[in-house]
Amino acid sequence: MAWNEPGKRDPWRGNQKGPDIEDMLRRLRERFASLFGGGTGSGGGGGGGGNTGSIGVLIAVVAILLAWVALDSWSVINARDVGVVQRFGKKTRVMSPGFNLKWPRPIETVTKVKIKDVRLLADSVRMLTKDENIVQIDFNVQYQVSDAQKYLFHVKDVEDPTIKHAAESAVRQGIGGSAMDTILSGQGSELVAETKKVLQTTLDSYDAGIAVTEVNFQSVAPPHEVKESFDDVTNARENKQQTENEAQAYANKVVPEARGQAARIKAEAEGYRAERIARAEGDADRFNQLVAQYKTAPDVTRKRLYLETMQQVLKDNVKVLDSTNGRNLINLPMERLVPAATSFSPGAGVLLRSADDANRATPGAQQ
Repeated sequence: MAWNEPGKRDPWRGNQKGPDIEDMLRRLRERFASLFGGGTGSGGGGGGGGNTGSIGVLIAVVAILLAWVALDSWSVINARDVGVVQRFGKKTRVMSPGFNLKWPRPIETVTKVKIKDVRLLADSVRMLTKDENIVQIDFNVQYQVSDAQKYLFHVKDVEDPTIKHAAESAVRQGIGGSAMDTILSGQGSELVAETKKVLQTTLDSYDAGIAVTEVNFQSVAPPHEVKESFDDVTNARENKQQTENEAQAYANKVVPEARGQAARIKAEAEGYRAERIARAEGDADRFNQLVAQYKTAPDVTRKRLYLETMQQVLKDNVKVLDSTNGRNLINLPMERLVPAATSFSPGAGVLLRSADDANRATPGAQQ
């Protein structure tokens, strides 16, 4: 009798009695058959029905497994998203946009994160300024997800309250270090830039995977209890700015005109200076020539100078009375005595050198 016949001991197992595999499979088939409406039966017909039921159950199980694998082994990621893959809860990789394969759930799960969308957080805080004034700030923060894995797993509740508290702290730091006049003046852009820098530094220290794109102060105003007084201050500041602008505009208009007038006066002065210098040089040159003529013929030159001077003095006079040797002489312009005499220049008079000449030139002129 062989050692593996029924009732014989297996020499390789010693005296240990192992589980009956065939019995376990039979029981499993019976359970599946009863679950799907099959029966065990008796005899040959019952055995054939049990085999048929087992095959149907196996096919159904395989079909379910195939459908599970086919429907849950891939994931489509949009162009504006990324997919963070977790295998049994542990992050393993990041899916890029498009069609991606994965293990079906619950082996691997995919969490989609929108990294292209700009998210908005708005808040309002009341705080003290550097000079111990109270100011109301309405602000908003715009941000994007820069690292999806850090965004999901490094910080709990990133958007609220983490970003909200970090933004409020950054605003308080910027506003608390500035005076009220500085905040309400034109330096608000510098405070916004400083707030954005502080907020980004804080989020980076949290390793939150957030990139701050914009920080805006929607409203910066004092509390309503003192709003009227601050409105007066604001109006005064605006009036001051308007006055300064008007003064600057007036200066821009008047200064060029004054500079133009100064340039014109300077040019006229330069012209007058050149004219006077040229005239003085001409007079000096003419005097030098006259001196040379006087040295050559003193009497003739002296008489000619006397006649020219008298003619220059008397040429514009209509009537000149002259008393010579006790007799009164009347000198009249030649053009009035002889209208046809055109050889004389207009206004040029005749000098009567003596009483005899006067009597000959103007008969009956003697009184």
